[in-house]
Amino acid sequence: MNRYFIGVDTSCYTTSVSCISAEGIVFEKRTMLSVPLGARGLRQSDAVFQHVKNLPELTRALFEGVDRERIAAIAVSTKPTADEESYMPVFLAGKLNATAISAALDVPLYETTHQAGHVRAAMFGNEAALNDGPFLAMHLSGGTTDLLTVGLSDGGVGAITKIGGCDDLHAGQFVDRVGVKMGLPFPSGVELEKIANRAKTRAIRLPSSVKGLVCSFSGQETQANRLLDGGEAKEEVAYAVYDCMARTFSKMLLSAMETYGCKTALISGGVSGSKLLREMLFRRTGKKLLFARDGLSSDNAVGAALLARDRFLKGR
Repeated sequence: MNRYFIGVDTSCYTTSVSCISAEGIVFEKRTMLSVPLGARGLRQSDAVFQHVKNLPELTRALFEGVDRERIAAIAVSTKPTADEESYMPVFLAGKLNATAISAALDVPLYETTHQAGHVRAAMFGNEAALNDGPFLAMHLSGGTTDLLTVGLSDGGVGAITKIGGCDDLHAGQFVDRVGVKMGLPFPSGVELEKIANRAKTRAIRLPSSVKGLVCSFSGQETQANRLLDGGEAKEEVAYAVYDCMARTFSKMLLSAMETYGCKTALISGGVSGSKLLREMLFRRTGKKLLFARDGLSSDNAVGAALLARDRFLKGR
């Protein structure tokens, strides 16, 4: 019998449920949380409330589309990263939902992290290029700008170790804050990239702040806002934001590759879904960079479902 594996993820801005099998993705559905125009995020209590409203409909759609008798295991993101003190209330909603499904179907429940799910989703389809052992990874999102080394465990994600990152404003926050300043909806990445692609002169150059494997974006956000207040074209400022991120991440990746002897890096997280940023990184690094398939860079539960399959098969 072809087994199914369920994933649940309730991040700060997306409710997601998925199902995968040995053949690939069987079911994948997500709902973006609603953020008021002009706001730069949601309070955790408001996000939890929206997850609680979204999960019944997503779960109902899941069971209408898959044979529950084939479900072998379920995995859920229960915290942002593997750090001991990592915690956000939003993940409690997903954990409660996954626990109920596990108990009702009498199948194993595996707890994982949001970051591990992102890395595993980005690995999907790239496994053959990463099977030589530990690899370099970057997780770029609204709450994370982490440079990582990732071990392999029977084809899945092993130990994740943070080796660098951002000491103030994360990449997604940089994008979203500049986007909201321009009047764009939150999250702002998709719309800000559209505006950036319309830039003509591309002459603005925001500084790239990197010390070793640690970067900073707070000063760049301040400078971008000043440019906008001074009447600079939105298109030029938007392009400068992506150019700044590309130069910053390229420096970090090249330094980490040299330090750790890695020739390949896997880039995950919502910010990495930008085609403009990907093109800039390819041009600047000249290295082998791997990215998630279309649609799997942003928050999703596919990675959690894949981790459920990995853990189940390893245990068997």
